[in-house]
Amino acid sequence: MEKIINALRSIIKEASLTTFELLKIMIPISILVKIFAEFGIIDLLGDMLAPVMNIVGLPGSFGLVWATAMLTNIYGGLVVFFSLSLTNTFSVAQVTILGVLILLAHNLPIEARITQKGGVRLWFMVLLRIGGAFVLGWILYFLFSTFQLYTGPSTIWWTPGFSDPGLVYWVLGECRNYVMIFLIILSLLTLMYILKKSGVIGRLNSTLEPVLKFLGMSKNVAPLTLIGMTLGLAYGGGLILRETQSSCLTKKDSFLSLSMMGLSHSLIEDTLLLLTIGASLVGILVGRLVFTLLIMIILIRCINYLSPKKFIKYFVSKKL
Repeated sequence: MEKIINALRSIIKEASLTTFELLKIMIPISILVKIFAEFGIIDLLGDMLAPVMNIVGLPGSFGLVWATAMLTNIYGGLVVFFSLSLTNTFSVAQVTILGVLILLAHNLPIEARITQKGGVRLWFMVLLRIGGAFVLGWILYFLFSTFQLYTGPSTIWWTPGFSDPGLVYWVLGECRNYVMIFLIILSLLTLMYILKKSGVIGRLNSTLEPVLKFLGMSKNVAPLTLIGMTLGLAYGGGLILRETQSSCLTKKDSFLSLSMMGLSHSLIEDTLLLLTIGASLVGILVGRLVFTLLIMIILIRCINYLSPKKFIKYFVSKKL
């Protein structure tokens, strides 16, 4: 019984420290993004992205949807999308391409900062996610338009509610999110402890070792990468941040894991969200996973050409 109590104390302490590290990143950036929204900077970015939308076969108005998602989160982008869908009809292909843009590049101020703290240079992560989103969006546009796929109208099954724009409600909402983050991290650390003690982590690592070796990563990073890819980058990134601070992961492991999570994370919740607005599963899940694998192979080949010193100099964040 004493061992269990000591383990729980240790887990709660680790969860508190991990959450504290995340909140040091999230709180100031959330305040800054709120200021941007109040002064119309997000609207301005949306106008700037309008010509880019045309390149991937989307209406210019989708620029505001993507800009909102990039600076806030997926739900914020979907609120804007829903307002547009009240007076317009969009094809499944268009919604799928928009979904890919949102899935690969959303909540960048917070998530890119988390990955920076985990060991990836900020410029690289922003370029990887925005550039990757645009490239995959164009590939899908080319395939859909060439073979006339998903030309029918999309069906919206769920619409996000419009939140109260008042400052008090915003603060309360943020506080609720922070408490939820702590509870989720506490649950993840508890689960990780149980899986380690039961030997599941060891068997999982052995199973994934060939795949991770092919991708240039050690088996130590497997559980954290899976958490990030299935549940979300903030949680997987937060755990990786904890591991790198305790020297349990190499800089290369952290870099590759966070890069992979940057392209494919929260595969369950986010995929379901985009399905409810009419996107195709082929594009937002299968296409995203295949694209992530290809990019990771290219990235590993490029890194292998660099000496360890140059790799750290150009790609590893000094915040590590």
